[in-house]
Amino acid sequence: MTHSPRTSPRSEYLQQENQRAEASPSIAEKYPRLKTVTVDLGHYDPEGVTRSSQIKYTVNLEHAKSVFRVACHNPECVRGDFDLSDVLAEAVAARRTSVSGEACCQGWRSRATIDSVPCRNILRYKLTLGY
Repeated sequence: MTHSPRTSPRSEYLQQENQRAEASPSIAEKYPRLKTVTVDLGHYDPEGVTRSSQIKYTVNLEHAKSVFRVACHNPECVRGDFDLSDVLAEAVAARRTSVSGEACCQGWRSRATIDSVPCRNILRYKLTLGY
C-alpha cells in the first residue's frame, strides 16, 4: 500500500472507520426502544495499572452512530481503537440495563512499529441503558 505524502497509515485507517460510522444509522434509529445510554470509560496502559483518563457522559442517541467507536488514548496508535457496537447490540437485544467489560487495543503502538509492537492499551467500560 502506498501512501501519499499527506496521509499516514493512521489517518487512512481513521478516515475509513469514520466513513463506516457515518454510514451507519443513529443509535435512536437502530434501537428505537432505547431511551438513554450513559457511558463510563477508563483508559489504561497495557498493564492495566495506570489510568490515563476517565470520562463519563450521556450519549445523544439522535446523533451518535450505531457503529459505536471509542478512540485509543495513544495518539500514535495505528489501526487500533475500540469498537463497542457489538457490546451495545447484545445489551439491547437482552434488554440489559448495565453492561461492563474490558477491551484491549488491537492496533500498533506507532507508525514505526506496525507489525512488530502491538499497542495493547486497555479500555474499561460500563454502559448504563434505559428503556
